[in-house]
Amino acid sequence: MQWDTEFAISILPRLMEGVIVTIQATLLGAVLAFTLGLLLAVGRLVSGPVPSKCLYWGGEFIRRTPLLVQLYFLFYLLPEIGIVLSPLVAGVIGIGLHYSTYTAEVYRAGIENVDRGQWEAARALNYPPAQTWTKVIIPQAVPPMIPALANYLITMFKETPLLSAITVIELMNSARIVANQTYRYIEPITMVGLFFLAVSIPSVLLSLWLENRFARQD
Repeated sequence: MQWDTEFAISILPRLMEGVIVTIQATLLGAVLAFTLGLLLAVGRLVSGPVPSKCLYWGGEFIRRTPLLVQLYFLFYLLPEIGIVLSPLVAGVIGIGLHYSTYTAEVYRAGIENVDRGQWEAARALNYPPAQTWTKVIIPQAVPPMIPALANYLITMFKETPLLSAITVIELMNSARIVANQTYRYIEPITMVGLFFLAVSIPSVLLSLWLENRFARQD
């Protein structure tokens, strides 16, 4: 089978519909992962020994089980107990929850890297705990984390083809549908690979630039 440029152009609109869903799933999953990850990190640092251990082992359980299994659980098993999620919602929750356990470790390391003097200064100024976190600690802890968080954003983007397993019509699933209907695989699958490369490579370069920039600031 040889490459057919005319056919590739003809299927581009259908693939672009999948691109939109892929971007939506990535961005929404990233918002959930970054927000929940911060809450998990702070929860582990401020809670007592027992809650902290529960959060730790809960995170370990999620990290040590495959994302695909978690997606199947959310989409196919939760309806058995009356919780029905749309494919995209289940996919966003799955990606966000899974990667929140990784971003939580990034946040925790960044927070612990803040100089202890900053905590003491906040106490000396009689800052309440909430203000200490929002005004002093987190603004200093987050900037050095940005390169690591950017890497996880790229990873989430590359994991979106797994959502096809729960019937989300993202880019990979769109390409598969086209291929199954036309019996031509080289154009749709190649175009999917090129799209992921076109987004991933500049994103990796940007992440490296951010990492070098913050390294120079240190």
